[in-house]
Amino acid sequence: MTYDIPGQDQLEIKTIILDLNGTLSVAGIVPEGVKERLAKLKLAGFKLVFFTGNTRNDADELSADLDIEWRLAKNAGDKRDLALGLEPETCASIGNGLIDLELMKSVKLRIVTLQAEGVHVQTMLNSDIVVPNINDALDLFIDQQRLVATLRT
Repeated sequence: MTYDIPGQDQLEIKTIILDLNGTLSVAGIVPEGVKERLAKLKLAGFKLVFFTGNTRNDADELSADLDIEWRLAKNAGDKRDLALGLEPETCASIGNGLIDLELMKSVKLRIVTLQAEGVHVQTMLNSDIVVPNINDALDLFIDQQRLVATLRT
């Protein structure tokens, strides 16, 4: 998807990279409405992937339920390296923890969520957008004008 943002260069986002724990799920539970939003984003042509250390050992189950792929990332360097293999200049990331910091520094658009597990201050300071929850983050891509309004100068 290409975004024309007043006062900035055109923004192209092809891939949305999601953190799992604390972002896509909270305490192991995917918030209501996320699955439907992910389906809309896939229909719109976005590639969706979540990175996780699979701490809760639930990545396969969540991947199947949400119909998106996942990749094992045990640390911040793994997340960065995985992103570098996905055309990072066309990627957006959504995360919350310190483990997401290197990922955030590697991609074009960086979004953090302020959900129950909190957000690390360094990750927040290296983000472009801060939203209350994962549904609000996904809605930025579903309703193109939300993203444009937030990023315009």
